[in-house]
Parts: sequence; structure tokens; C-alpha cells
Amino acid sequence: MPRPVRCRRIERMPVYRSFSPDDTAPAERVRMTVDEFEAFRLLDDEGLTQEACAARMNIARTTVTAIYDSARKKIADALVRGKQLLITGGCCEYGPVEINQTIMEKGSAAMRIAVTYENGEVFQHFGHTGQFKLYDAEDGKIIGEQIIDTDGSGHCALAGFLRALKADALICGGIGIGAQTALADAGIRLYAGVRGPADAAARALAEGRLQYDPDARCDHHDHHGDGGCGHSDEDCGHHHEDCGHGRCRAEG
Repeated sequence: MPRPVRCRRIERMPVYRSFSPDDTAPAERVRMTVDEFEAFRLLDDEGLTQEACAARMNIARTTVTAIYDSARKKIADALVRGKQLLITGGCCEYGPVEINQTIMEKGSAAMRIAVTYENGEVFQHFGHTGQFKLYDAEDGKIIGEQIIDTDGSGHCALAGFLRALKADALICGGIGIGAQTALADAGIRLYAGVRGPADAAARALAEGRLQYDPDARCDHHDHHGDGGCGHSDEDCGHHHEDCGHGRCRAEG
């Protein structure tokens, strides 16, 4: 019986999720998991020892060695052979994001909907939204509302912000592919391509009748760190085979 996999602690979600050569259209992709990226970041960017990296990620030093070696081989494959490098998925648990605002209590049966918000409307550029409006819904009705400032967070960093807000779903206008991947990794359902009053959109989602566009894009972000992998489950973070069908277990 294979040994259960321990979730790797990630201090922050990657902001840049996709890297491609400029002088060719890559025919193949290399998928690096978020925990592989984190080990690479801690060891080569922060300059930690493997022992210190293991402590930060809450895993064994031998595990750090293995995932770091895997990360370097994937980077070499992408650079040498001109492949697209994608960072998504993995068996991860994310460090808490500090929210310097009082957030309304969320009931155990409530669905929390976050909407990109500006002057009562659904703001059309996810990565530049200055506010979210939160709506808690139960039994098809909105039971709570609150406006939250994003404190300057942008692009994929907003996925961690939404996770800290306990959001279950996001309604927005355009959104880059990398941010979509980050939301998928955070377990937040996405309803993009929505326009009009935010209150009406949230109410429509609560009632199960929201019209949205799953192919909505902020194309002007795609080459500035917000690009990425598209919409298939294979590429967008739904890789739970390492975690025992989506549930991370402690190592025995």
C-alpha cells in the first residue's frame, strides 16, 4: 500500500503561473506543481538550506530533495526544449493571508459569493479590483452583505485573499488564465463574463439562474504573469491523485 502523502505548506501562491518562449509557439507543456515551485523558490531564491526549507513546508528533508530535483528537471526540460511551463496543482496547504478588516461571520450552511465591485456594478478587470462585495446565501436567498477592500492585492494574489475571506464562488468580468488557475487551486468556483449590478448578479447566482461566460478573458494580462493553461481539468489544478482523492493525509 503506498504511503500517504502529506500536504506541503505553501506560504504564498505563485503570482506568475505560465512561462513560454517568445521565439516559438510551444507545442508541448510541462506542468510544475505549486509545491515544487515553493521548494525551488525557498532554496534558490531565498537561499535556504534543505533543512530550513523542510521546516517551512512542514515536510521531511528527503521529500524536499525529491520535489526540488523534480522541479529542476522540469525547468530544464522547458528551457532546453522550448516548452511552456505551467505552475498549478499539487498536494498543498496554504499559509493564512492576513485580513486587516472585520469580516462578517459565515454560517456553516452558507455559500459565500464574492463579486468584483465598483460603484454598485460588477467590476470588469479581476486583477485590478479595489473591492469585493461579499454575499452570504442560504436556501436561494441573500442573508448577508459586506464590502471589503483588497488592500492593493492583485492578480493571482487575490486568490489567496478570497480564500482567507472564505469565499466559495467568485463573480467577475474579465479574468486572466493564470488567475483562473489560482482560483481553481484555491477551490473557488468561477463565474466570469458577468456585467451589470453586483447585487442582481449575486442574487441570480444564489437562485441558480446566473448567466455567465466561462471563456471570459483579460487578454491584456496574458503575457504579464496572468497567462496560463486554459480550461481543461487536466491543466487547471484539479490534480488530486497525489492526495488520496482530494483529501490530504498525514504521513504514516
